[in-house]
Amino acid sequence: MEMSFPIDIFVIIDLILISMLLVVGIAIVRLNNLFVIVMLYGVYSLLAATWFVSLDAVDVAFTEAAVGAGISTVLMLGAMLLTSRESKPTTPIRRWTSLLIVLVTGIALIYATFDMPAFGDPNSPANSYVGLMYLKATITDISVPNVVTAILASYRGFDTFGEVVVVLTAGLGVMLILGIDSRRSRSGEVENKDAIAKEANTKNKPEKINALNHHIVLQVVAKMLIPIIILYALYVHFHGDYGPGGGFQAGVIFASAIILYSLIFGMDQTRRAIPPKLVQFGSALGVLIYGGTGIITILMGGKFLDYNMLDQNDTIHAQHMGILMIEVGVLVTVASVMLSIYYGFAGRYRQLKDQNW
Repeated sequence: MEMSFPIDIFVIIDLILISMLLVVGIAIVRLNNLFVIVMLYGVYSLLAATWFVSLDAVDVAFTEAAVGAGISTVLMLGAMLLTSRESKPTTPIRRWTSLLIVLVTGIALIYATFDMPAFGDPNSPANSYVGLMYLKATITDISVPNVVTAILASYRGFDTFGEVVVVLTAGLGVMLILGIDSRRSRSGEVENKDAIAKEANTKNKPEKINALNHHIVLQVVAKMLIPIIILYALYVHFHGDYGPGGGFQAGVIFASAIILYSLIFGMDQTRRAIPPKLVQFGSALGVLIYGGTGIITILMGGKFLDYNMLDQNDTIHAQHMGILMIEVGVLVTVASVMLSIYYGFAGRYRQLKDQNW
């Protein structure tokens, strides 16, 4: 006997999630403690990811969870090293002005939704025209179960290449503003020679575990979790053709594992394991791998990013090869840029600390 509900259970779940998002958003606006605000931003992103899953947008939910609740939270915590924990109180005029801007923007967005098609409408632009063509042609052209991966990595490979370049540009901007190696100034001269000499004298000495800063249990648990996180990142990357994931999400997860190692074992240990120069090289290497794939297809007589030229006897295999190659480039660039941003914040903090800032 089938059970019938007077109200769709999924509608109730959506309403609960929207209400929780609204409550968290109001709490973020009202608080002044930056640490609590950053944590609530992570909660907000996690709730948004859950809502996307409810809307069957699993790939978007995966990206929101990895970027919003994951790496963005860590990077904002790194940025907090350069500022105070409490935000300055705003004047009543600024507060009411900000509220007015938010209300006007919210009303405009809600008004714009009236012209949107109904959720799941088969005649909507998203489910017709080129979108419908992608759904029909993916099985025969690429044979990839995850249509999102097929669209982003093959059909719209040019757009994804531009997005990877944008990620690289963001990393370069952080490197130019904050620098990635705090020991050198913009002119290339070594800064704070006393601190560097002190570190050089203690580098070869056995390090003592400080229970107040890094508990032994936390270190042991981290050593167990970090390899699993990296293995999961590789799974997300190589399984992106068959389920949610890909190079972007895998790169973020990989960088999160390295940042977790840095938070527990210290920045010096992390720099010795993964030098800043390697991170800088990786940021550009990923773009070169992506663009180099297109150059290879041109040299083989095809067009830029024409994966079919990689194996003209089996175009399905050629498509899989091309997608795998460019996804490797995405992973390398995203992971390296995320690490470079974190290195920039952490290195700047150490430089200011050495200068008794």
